[in-house]
Amino acid sequence: MIDDQTVSALETAAGCGTRLRQAREAAGLTLDDVGQRLRMPVQVVRSLEEEQWQKLGAPVFVRGQLRSYARLLNVDVSELLEQAQVGPVVPPTLVSHTHTPRARRIAENLGRRVLYVGITAVLAVPVWFATRGHFDGGTPSPNTASLDVIPATVPVTPAADGAEPVASTEASVASTAKPAATPYVASLAPVPRPAATAAGAGTTLEMQFNGDSWVDIGGPDGSTVEKALIRSGESRSFTPGQVTRVTLGNASAVQVQQNGAIVDLAPYQRANVARFQVSSEGSVVPVSH
Repeated sequence: MIDDQTVSALETAAGCGTRLRQAREAAGLTLDDVGQRLRMPVQVVRSLEEEQWQKLGAPVFVRGQLRSYARLLNVDVSELLEQAQVGPVVPPTLVSHTHTPRARRIAENLGRRVLYVGITAVLAVPVWFATRGHFDGGTPSPNTASLDVIPATVPVTPAADGAEPVASTEASVASTAKPAATPYVASLAPVPRPAATAAGAGTTLEMQFNGDSWVDIGGPDGSTVEKALIRSGESRSFTPGQVTRVTLGNASAVQVQQNGAIVDLAPYQRANVARFQVSSEGSVVPVSH
């Protein structure tokens, strides 16, 4: 280390960096020696001696490095800091980089609301169209007429022997002028039927209708012999081999006779609809599944 006389001689030096360099050389130290002792890079030690403060960073760091260097060389620290023209430590100015102008915030809020409304519309409109028919009382779907229910607007006029049944003209006009609220799906197309034979002349199956009834009578070849609404008071007679299957709506109002003997329809009846088959000999048998 340098003695007191050397320190006194160095006080007359002009610059702070020069005084540090002269004190180092008087102590017989090189830049590498100072760097190793202070654990500083050699470039920092050289910049302190050449007073190149701009290369050393903030003033607070420069002051700390000067104090360390001065203590190593046993030089007055306060006097060095006065001679070193290092600016005061000024706290950095904080600048907010997240400030958003008011107009931009308003625009972003409006944009988000418009986006939410658009997403809601995309999801809600298809659901509304899909469920609208369940709430607005739309057109009801057609219903299939039951054989137990007899429509009052489909009268059928009995035809003469060998002729086709003809629907009432007045009923047709009425149905055209005022359609039913709920349409019925039922075929009223006239079909040819065999002429009724006189009772007792070889007839094996006879039907007497004491009330209106829907009938569906099929032949042995699978064709439809008769499928229509038969009014109360009418009758039908068939010989063996003409029919093979019979379905009677409102069966409680129909009397079936086989060779003059009344046939009990209870075994063939379900929910006031009777279904049975007629054998080739004219016998009434249950429907085979």
